[in-house]
Amino acid sequence: MEKSGFFALISRMRHIKRWGLMRGSYSENVQEHSHMVAVLAHALAVIKRDVFGGEIDPNAVAAAALFHDASEIFTGDLPTPVKYLNPEIMAAYKKVEGLAEKKLLAMLPGSIRSSYSPLIDKVPREIHEIIKAADKLAALIKCIEELKAGNNEFLLAERQTRAAIEKFNLPEVKYFMENFMPAFSLALDELDFSVE
Repeated sequence: MEKSGFFALISRMRHIKRWGLMRGSYSENVQEHSHMVAVLAHALAVIKRDVFGGEIDPNAVAAAALFHDASEIFTGDLPTPVKYLNPEIMAAYKKVEGLAEKKLLAMLPGSIRSSYSPLIDKVPREIHEIIKAADKLAALIKCIEELKAGNNEFLLAERQTRAAIEKFNLPEVKYFMENFMPAFSLALDELDFSVE
């Protein structure tokens, strides 16, 4: 078998900075972001299954979320205002993203490639929708943290991200926003650590 660089490339996600056009109080890389998106996507899937009776595997959702930005190893993190500037740029970026995903998968041995395809380039629609919502939730959390640090650079991003989240027609997202998101605005000492 040929040696594969797949996982060595995945580990380099930590070198790709996010929020490149924004002045942040702390930096965030794609690996950190992907972890948080996986945590949030898993939570949304658990809520969908356990609160609303949906049929979904939270573990499959979390696994796919870990790889949701893997193509950025090749493309870098294109800032949202640029990515969605016009339909031509968006379509071109989606095409490049798809080619990057195929390149990554091609680096895997054939015996395991099919196990990674549903995590990278053939993510089921229902799982993809939850990951998109979790991605927006992670962006909102970043905005809230920046605003808590006194960084008003994120005021507009926070409003736009909240508006985008409101457009998701997913009860699990609304549930998360009502029950978990308010705590992100609190200081550590304000969080309730009591156990019932």
